[in-house]
Amino acid sequence: MPNDDAAGTGADHRSRPRRRGSALNAAIFQATLAELADVGYAGLTMESVAERARASKASLYRRWPGRGELVMDAVYHVLPDPTDLPDTGSLRGDALAVLRQGAQQLAGPVGEAMRGLLGDVLRDPVRAAEIRERARGNSVKTMTEIVRRAVERGECDAAAVSPRRLEAGWALLRYHFLFSGAPIPESVIVEIVDDVILPLFTAPRETAR
Repeated sequence: MPNDDAAGTGADHRSRPRRRGSALNAAIFQATLAELADVGYAGLTMESVAERARASKASLYRRWPGRGELVMDAVYHVLPDPTDLPDTGSLRGDALAVLRQGAQQLAGPVGEAMRGLLGDVLRDPVRAAEIRERARGNSVKTMTEIVRRAVERGECDAAAVSPRRLEAGWALLRYHFLFSGAPIPESVIVEIVDDVILPLFTAPRETAR
């Protein structure tokens, strides 16, 4: 069975590292993030990623049809596991920790990827919906975990939890990033936590009339 790194190219396969599966994917993701940091989304190409990763273009195209899908997977590969988050012992501390972490990521290749992807798919409703869903899904999982801890500690009532409330803090962070850029000031993060997240999860949901 041919090695993915050597397939689809006339280069001597002995000059390339022999990697398959997750090892090759990890090298490609690392190269993608490095390209984003160096040349931005607009300058990133499948060819430049393949060269930096010392992989063949064919190995990239077998996995991703284009740079948008590759960049999305590279970004989500490096995002924190929603079940393995800082545990400060309080909802406020946890929320500050995860939003600070998110703000730090938005100031680097992850933020560059988000801006580039949004511009790339504005005229493609299907791909735009996919990006929104993936972004929302990861952030909701993160907030769900820290709110679950808060409920267990008795800091808030489970009845106060709803999908929209779980989305609110991250949505405001992304909004500030997209319209005001990075780095996101610490004061903005504190305001989102103190003025939005904490009131939402310490106030019970009103029954719809």
